[in-house]
Amino acid sequence: MTAGITQMRREILEIPAAVERLLSRGGDAIAATVARARDIDPPFLLSVARGSSDHACTYLKYASELLLRRPMASIGPSVVSQYGVELDVNGTMCISISQSGQSPDIVQMTKALRKNGAWTVAITNNPESCLACVVDRTLPMHAGPELSVAATKTFVTSLVAGLWLIAELKGQSSLLAAIRALPDRLEDAIDCDWSHAEDAIDGRSLLTLGRGPSRAISDEAALKFKETCLIHAESYSSAEVLHGPVSIIDHGFPVIAFAAGDAAEESVAETADALAAKGARVFVLSDRARTATRLQHVRTGHWLTDPVAAIVSFYCMVEALAVRRGIDPDSPRHLNKVTETV
Repeated sequence: MTAGITQMRREILEIPAAVERLLSRGGDAIAATVARARDIDPPFLLSVARGSSDHACTYLKYASELLLRRPMASIGPSVVSQYGVELDVNGTMCISISQSGQSPDIVQMTKALRKNGAWTVAITNNPESCLACVVDRTLPMHAGPELSVAATKTFVTSLVAGLWLIAELKGQSSLLAAIRALPDRLEDAIDCDWSHAEDAIDGRSLLTLGRGPSRAISDEAALKFKETCLIHAESYSSAEVLHGPVSIIDHGFPVIAFAAGDAAEESVAETADALAAKGARVFVLSDRARTATRLQHVRTGHWLTDPVAAIVSFYCMVEALAVRRGIDPDSPRHLNKVTETV
């Protein structure tokens, strides 16, 4: 590895290998989890997470609802940890995601859901963690050590682990093939050139947009701008941004619009063009835009895996932007690698 680069950059470059490791080592855990989930046949799913892990849950929510036709609801950990209320969740399936598996509120919420009838699954990078000890099944991320405060490898491997589970439940061969091909596609995503978007970000404020599964990627991007670059960023659905937030747009205002090759791509491109017409500097991951600037992007063979490649390309750009601004993305101010909320 080249000397002098950040730990965050090293870990971004490790993402394809981390996904390959997950795919080569995680099959038995996936198969056992799928078999039990089919027996239970839950009418809907729940999720428990915070931060980047909660963005992964948003992505899996769309995957569950669009593929399995099963609603997936996010449960606030404070329902138990702060308010002491235990929910009636008999017969449901809960996916809890945590890189460390150590945050007390995530562990408490998951434990309470299991006690009250949910069948619980943890996606974690630490299969010996407190979270792993309170669930029915654990899906290890196999990401390897992640030392940079900003999660990159673990975010991507949590996406892939959860999507792999849902794809196997659905039995969709085209999606499973796209998942197996992801390591090579993610290598391509690392090579995408987003320097013109990087140049347009002035350090004051910006918007990120997405719709459907790409909304989760927009949420994650906005968080990474804040924690690694100290830049205020807000994430919106492309279906909502023209309703009120558009009022803050002025000449040169930066916008990044995430799109996949799915049913929402045309509407995202149209919104990107509409904001560009109002003077914004809009960059969009779609070839359907006419006015907005098209960002180099990788299509992965399935619309549900396209967002995984998109976030890898974004991570490369945001790390470069942090370094350009003289900020160490490995040690964001006020942050620790593991935040243990109660």
